[in-house]
Amino acid sequence: MGAGRAGLRKGGGRASPVVRGVVAALVVVSVMAVGVVLFRGDGGYRVTAEFVNAGQLVKGNEVRVAGHAVGSVDQIDITVDGRAEVAFTVDDDYAPLRRGTRAIVKQTSLSGIANRYIDLQLGPDHGADIEDGGRIGPDHTESAVELDEVLSLFNEETRGSVRDFVKGQADTLRGRGRELREGIHYLNPALSTGSRLFDELTEDEQLLERFLVDSGALVNTLAQRRGDLTGVVANLNATFRALGSQQDALAESVERLPPFMRRANTTFVNLRSALDDVDPLVDAAKPAARRLGPFLDEARLFAQDAEPTVRDLSRTIRRRGASNDLIELLDSFPPLGRVALDTREIRGAERRGAFPETAEALRAASPTIAFGRPYTPDFVGWLDDFSTTGAYDALGGFSRAWINLSEILYGPGPKTGQFRRCPGANEMPAPDGTNVFSAAEAAELDCDPSQRSVGP
Repeated sequence: MGAGRAGLRKGGGRASPVVRGVVAALVVVSVMAVGVVLFRGDGGYRVTAEFVNAGQLVKGNEVRVAGHAVGSVDQIDITVDGRAEVAFTVDDDYAPLRRGTRAIVKQTSLSGIANRYIDLQLGPDHGADIEDGGRIGPDHTESAVELDEVLSLFNEETRGSVRDFVKGQADTLRGRGRELREGIHYLNPALSTGSRLFDELTEDEQLLERFLVDSGALVNTLAQRRGDLTGVVANLNATFRALGSQQDALAESVERLPPFMRRANTTFVNLRSALDDVDPLVDAAKPAARRLGPFLDEARLFAQDAEPTVRDLSRTIRRRGASNDLIELLDSFPPLGRVALDTREIRGAERRGAFPETAEALRAASPTIAFGRPYTPDFVGWLDDFSTTGAYDALGGFSRAWINLSEILYGPGPKTGQFRRCPGANEMPAPDGTNVFSAAEAAELDCDPSQRSVGP
């Protein structure tokens, strides 16, 4: 520095031409840099978007992509037709924008004035570049919907009701932040599932349109039957009140539901294999089912004709009044059943019912009945002869009796010594021996098959 100063002194205290040139060049460069900064702003990529309504945007509001700030609003102007031209810059990382990019004015989380930002939905990668200073037309921009615009659609009474509703929600949620946070945590799967549901619904627009039309017709029909619906709601209120009074039973039912569902799942799995086994039966039954068509037509006519009979049968089964229908008759059977079957104590002794006593008596009488069964023809013949003895004439009833001695007078002579005749001994022996008792049967009846009133 000392030598430099000495050099300057040697020049008579004036700087050399070289030094003056370098200083002048630096000053020019500095002025140019300041001009670039002043006239080009921050030197970033700039685009102008045309909005129908600026939506309370102000200079300096953020420009965001997917929630990340990538620029800011530089200038807002009004066009001749009353639209808003908003010029904004975008960082070099996102420049240049592609054709098809949408600019949407949105609100931040807090309501207020000048709390807006521009949300950019980037265009496709194959779109053409928007040059620096280019424009985004109104067909690719959206303005924010102000809350006041929504509320202005309602009258004063409705706005008051909405205000009271919001205040009520605030009172409801106060002190329940933790529960609300847990609820919102489980809300995301429901919303995702709902989104997929609506995607499926809108896939077939004709079906959705028909569903909406049919739903409208249903709602109109329900509106016409609002009196009946009022009764249904009232009855449902009583039903749910009764269910609420059975909370313990409901809790037990809910507790038993998972094991039941597991067993039902096993049953359904086994049923699937059973259905496979039933398929051959179904295939074999199809021809028969087709042949049943004419029969079912006739059966339908039979069912129509049977309506009066069924109606009368219904009256027979249940009729107003006491002791005049089938149900009340059946209700009287249990006492009769107790008398017939139950063992009871009567006069200090245990007595069985009528049916057990009758069964025991029949078992005890079986040998006697078996012994008398072969004499059935003789007994029936005696009853027949006894029932037809006598006749009637003008004087009244009369009868005759006589003794037939033809065996003695016309036969070879009476047979004597026959004291052990078997049943049916007054008939000739059949050639096949079917009316002759065997030796075992004769021994059981204590009779002699050879002793007969006819034959040799």
